[in-house]
Amino acid sequence: QVQLVESGGGLVQAGGSLRLSCAASGRTFSAYGMGWFRQVPGKEREFVATISWSGGWTDYAGSVKGRFTISRDNAKNTVYLQMNSMKPEDTAVYYCAAKVGGTAVVGTRYDYWGQGTQVTVSS
Repeated sequence: QVQLVESGGGLVQAGGSLRLSCAASGRTFSAYGMGWFRQVPGKEREFVATISWSGGWTDYAGSVKGRFTISRDNAKNTVYLQMNSMKPEDTAVYYCAAKVGGTAVVGTRYDYWGQGTQVTVSS
């Protein structure tokens, strides 16, 4: 069982930066692939980024590639999402998720989810 708690959301102007954190409980954090997703009310949840258990492999949605960076610190049981050059269309609730045995870009393949953190980018 893994519990995930996101933090770091807030209001930022277009062009600005935010760093989201996701703290995980449990001693087997390093066994999980981790992902970030986002959702706008009325729209489907959207894949943002994923990272392997070791941090050696990452993948990004095309809309954020080159602007967002996912990373993890297994010693701190935490995964991060550094968001730069933010745009109003990045406004959403951001969720982190954990997946046993690898990574995925499809949300339904993840086993555990956080409660989400709101990110708002003003123009």
